[in-house]
Amino acid sequence: MALTKYNPFAELAEFSTPFRLFQDTVARMLSETGANRPWAPPVDILETENDLILKADLPDVDLKDIDIQVENGTLTLKGERKFEHKESSKEGYHRIERGYGSFVRYFALPDTVDPDKVSADYKNGVLTVTMAKKEVAKPRSIKVEVHS
Repeated sequence: MALTKYNPFAELAEFSTPFRLFQDTVARMLSETGANRPWAPPVDILETENDLILKADLPDVDLKDIDIQVENGTLTLKGERKFEHKESSKEGYHRIERGYGSFVRYFALPDTVDPDKVSADYKNGVLTVTMAKKEVAKPRSIKVEVHS
């Protein structure tokens, strides 16, 4: 008796073109080299009493290649990390794992952020976007008096 490898998705793949397209796309992305693979910079988002702060790791990205926009309650972070290679293409490389090319990230902002008070700083490959909160969103203390 011959052994047959069981594939639980075999029937689904045969009858579903969108599923097959999805499988092909994922397989292609995982098999491509780092220079061609799409990438998105990792971010940390932290909230303080007065601000919402986003930090994005953008090593080897020139400041001129970074675009930040705030519109309709959405923060858009766009940019490009260029693959710097000589005329001889990728010769000499043993491995290319870092992602290169254009990226775009979108972040929905809470209503508490004041879109007119957004600033950005870029230092040591880290982009820091500071978004001030509206005055009504800041915590405040209320003194409660007890009447006897």
